[in-house]
Amino acid sequence: MKNGNGRRAPVLVEPKLSQAIRCAVYTRKSTDEGLQQDFNSLDAQREAGEAFVASQRGKGWQLVPERFDDGGFTGANMERPALRRLLAAVEARQVNCVVVYKVDRLSRSLLDFARMMELFDRYGASFASVTQNFNTTDSMGRLTLNILLSFAQFEREIISERTRDKMCAARRKGKWIGGHPVLGYNIDTAARRLVVNPQEAHQVRTIFDLYLDRGAMLPVLQDLESRGWRTKRWTTGSGQFRGGKPFTKSLLYGILTNAIYTGRVNHKGVLYPGEHEAIIERTTWERVQDILDRNGRTNGGGAKNKDGALLRGLLFCVPCGEPMCHTYSAKGVKRYRYYVCYRAQQRGWKNCKTKSVSAPAIESTVLEAVRRLGTDPQLAAEVVRQAREQLAQRREQRAKDVAVAEAALRQLNAETIEVAGDTARDPTARVDRLVDLQRQVQEAEHRLTQLATEGREIEADHIDEADALRALTEFNPVWEALTTREQVRLIQMLVARVGYDGQTGKVTVDFRSAGIKELCEGASTTKG
Repeated sequence: MKNGNGRRAPVLVEPKLSQAIRCAVYTRKSTDEGLQQDFNSLDAQREAGEAFVASQRGKGWQLVPERFDDGGFTGANMERPALRRLLAAVEARQVNCVVVYKVDRLSRSLLDFARMMELFDRYGASFASVTQNFNTTDSMGRLTLNILLSFAQFEREIISERTRDKMCAARRKGKWIGGHPVLGYNIDTAARRLVVNPQEAHQVRTIFDLYLDRGAMLPVLQDLESRGWRTKRWTTGSGQFRGGKPFTKSLLYGILTNAIYTGRVNHKGVLYPGEHEAIIERTTWERVQDILDRNGRTNGGGAKNKDGALLRGLLFCVPCGEPMCHTYSAKGVKRYRYYVCYRAQQRGWKNCKTKSVSAPAIESTVLEAVRRLGTDPQLAAEVVRQAREQLAQRREQRAKDVAVAEAALRQLNAETIEVAGDTARDPTARVDRLVDLQRQVQEAEHRLTQLATEGREIEADHIDEADALRALTEFNPVWEALTTREQVRLIQMLVARVGYDGQTGKVTVDFRSAGIKELCEGASTTKG
């Protein structure tokens, strides 16, 4: 609009009101001690934050009503419920500024803090500390922030080291420094020491006496099961019940090897006199350790399958779904081999319907099933057909795995290009993300290499039915000529799994497609 002199008339521009900045106050306390008080540390932090936001009201700062309080959570990681809600609010642009009392309330990890700052920048949010005055929009402010955070992380690590040193010193003095209660003792929380529970102490003494008398764990487990005894039952600080379970081999072993019952505490393999009262005589405990050590050496010697157990690692109890372990009992110089269900071995005979089976009997049954393949052409053809179906399923599954791996690799490569070109991103966060992406790319490429190797193996596993029938027909004379070790290897090669149901006496045998293929190749070589 022009005035009478032909000049443009000035236009009055109304000043704009400052845009509202929605501020969220975040508070944190590492422990839950004192949080039940009417006015606790979180309330004090929030009060200071609210006062700081009120002082900036002239700049358009407004406090959001939602509270973000993490009580009893460490600042060493980001696994905090209120922090997760706060970051989600920032991503939704519901919060423009995060206010804390001190920097270390938000995080004590430099890497985590850098990631949060990158997220704040991405969604246009700022960050303010009540007691530490700096501005994160310039380089000097970021430098100051990183220095403060480095000292916060250093302080956390020093506190951790001091705590570990204090616990070690307490252990060396024989003090109870916490942990789950053990059978035989209660915890005096006021004095922070163990106190003997007379009823449970009687059970512990009985357990040690039973083991000295029986010399093996399984009879002791059966005795404990008949008595109805259970493990230590206790209540957590949150009111949840723990323990009270039936004894197993591992739990019984834990009791028999726990030096705490001798009035001592174990710290890094060294036993120190404890402040608590002993339940077991030291000589009794040492006798038990000698028997455990002797039994352990005996059991370890059998790990090489010296007895020629054909179904070792193949036989499973059908009712329990547990593996059946090979063992034996001796009467004079004669050994009686059998397979026992792992559940029955751990929990006692009453907990399994199969219990055990004679090793020669079950092995003869499986061997007869293999022999029948050579005398029954229809049965052999059916096994070959099932083996081919297994190969087809493996081929189909591999194709799916390849498609998934290739899609993941394409996505990782695309994200790598995007992050590398994002110069607006915080340099530290960008480098960290690129390193992580490169690691994932290498893993994806390694997975594709494995799948390619697997594919070549699958394609080489084609089974010729004529060769399979001839190999199975000649199985019997070949078997008789093999050594015990070679027989074990052949059964392990042919059989994938054997199921035994002690209630019905039924035996099921699943054959390996790769094993039949290898047997066919052996037959072709012999023929040539």
